[in-house]
Amino acid sequence: MLNNPNNHLSDTYLKRQELEAKFDISKATIYRWTKAGKFPAAIHLGKNMVRWKSSQIEAWIAEREVG
Repeated sequence: MLNNPNNHLSDTYLKRQELEAKFDISKATIYRWTKAGKFPAAIHLGKNMVRWKSSQIEAWIAEREVG
């Protein structure tokens, strides 16, 4: 099962601060876009740990580049 290429164990996770820097947007914008369904949802890995899957962010970028 670990060798299955469809599992996402090798996916990297991005911090909110990394997304802020990458897109030059604020924390509020990230959460506003997420709430509106315009940005991938965060994954809560702990009480104070929120991350985004890099594969979901890359797919989100690709969708915008096409349209």
